[in-house]
Amino acid sequence: MANILATMNIKDIEMKKLIVATGAVCLSAFLLSAQAYTGQELAKDAKINLQEARGIALKAFPGKITDEELEKEKGGSGLRYSFDIKRGKASKTQEVGVDAVNGKLLENAAEGPNPD
Repeated sequence: MANILATMNIKDIEMKKLIVATGAVCLSAFLLSAQAYTGQELAKDAKINLQEARGIALKAFPGKITDEELEKEKGGSGLRYSFDIKRGKASKTQEVGVDAVNGKLLENAAEGPNPD
């Protein structure tokens, strides 16, 4: 009888380990996908990294970043990080652009009627 209980406990422990490991893998995949952003393939041409650009954007317009992308667009070096930032639930979205080569602020305006 003790052997059966020990076997059941080992199976329970192994199942719990499997569940925890699966959860960790899923969480890791979610966190990695959350860190991805549109235009990430252009990052090799940027001199300013995403974290630095976020800091510049949030300094220009404090709030919560709801969308971010790295894109080729006219103005500055031609490569920019574009952030949509909101302050509170009822606020309009502010579009803030940061040059990905030199870190200069390129845009800080309410998002227009045709958002990107």
